[in-house]
Amino acid sequence: MLDRVLDFLAGRTPPTVADADELAIAVAALLIEAARMDDHFEAAERATIERVLAERFSLAPAAVRTLVADAEQAVRDSTQLFPFTQAVCNHLSLDERVQIVEMLWQVAYADGTLDPEEDMLLRRIAGLIFVPDKERGFARKRALEKLAAASSSTDQTD
Repeated sequence: MLDRVLDFLAGRTPPTVADADELAIAVAALLIEAARMDDHFEAAERATIERVLAERFSLAPAAVRTLVADAEQAVRDSTQLFPFTQAVCNHLSLDERVQIVEMLWQVAYADGTLDPEEDMLLRRIAGLIFVPDKERGFARKRALEKLAAASSSTDQTD
């Protein structure tokens, strides 16, 4: 028994289903916080959140909707980011945390503009999940490139 506890604390055991659920809710909650930061949770932001969560966690549309609803409840029940950022830090490597920051940038830019409060929140979250400024900047650049590519492919089909 003690060996299992030590293995878990040392990170030598695979995450359980509960851990995976905790991580998915934490990531979704951070994305929702980013979308709500400018006081306008728009349809484009919700669609972006659902898309990046489906991609990141390989979820079907119904599962994504349930995850977003659970995360919205978690955000309403929490007054701080710490439980969400702690879950991200506990379960993800640096490269995976950088991917989370990229997802946050995609949500922040989903409505076409970056609000100063959104920028501030993303800087804060990146710091709380120990993503260096340089990596945060690269993640922002990749998010903008994805947005531009999506926009140009939409323009070509219109």
